[in-house]
Amino acid sequence: MMTTSPSPPHEVRQRALSRWDDEGGAIASASQEVQHDTPDVTNAELVLLRVRVIALENLLIAVLAEGSGRQRQTALDMADVISPRAGYSQHPLTIRAAQHMSDLVARATHFRTAHI
Repeated sequence: MMTTSPSPPHEVRQRALSRWDDEGGAIASASQEVQHDTPDVTNAELVLLRVRVIALENLLIAVLAEGSGRQRQTALDMADVISPRAGYSQHPLTIRAAQHMSDLVARATHFRTAHI
């Protein structure tokens, strides 16, 4: 039995994220299938989703504020990974997501320094 050494974490992360360059990573037939089977989202569900996102963002800020500098840097590196690269389409949602990730890290850093 041949064993291989594990890939470094940054390579594993890059391989995982490389599938998402097309705003979802799903093959066309799978994404079309999901669209047909998914019921419309109600206003109440959208409101609840917003509440959950706000809660998750604030929890993430708290965790990053208490985390190490390396963890905050890794979050910034992830934002760089999802940012559109040369030769790829500049999708507005991807650009905004990367900016938002960087903003969350900045807020965590500010929260950390404000409470030390």
